[in-house]
Amino acid sequence: MGACSTCGNDYDKTFAVETADGTHLTFDSIECAAHLIAPACAHCDCRILGHGIEASGTIYCCANCAQHSGVEGAQDRVAT
Repeated sequence: MGACSTCGNDYDKTFAVETADGTHLTFDSIECAAHLIAPACAHCDCRILGHGIEASGTIYCCANCAQHSGVEGAQDRVAT
């Protein structure tokens, strides 16, 4: 199928991903896909593999990182 878009490994079991803007990418592993296309937290720079928290157009991996960046009221849980 081709070489991985992240690491360049030419592997017979790659998979293709089409991004929202129509770009076609090829990967040999989920790890390489996450490294290249998952958004990064604006505070700690880790890759966000879940929903994360978005405030004023900026995405964070968790409420703690959002709070450290000055976002008020960010919570990972809401009391019921």
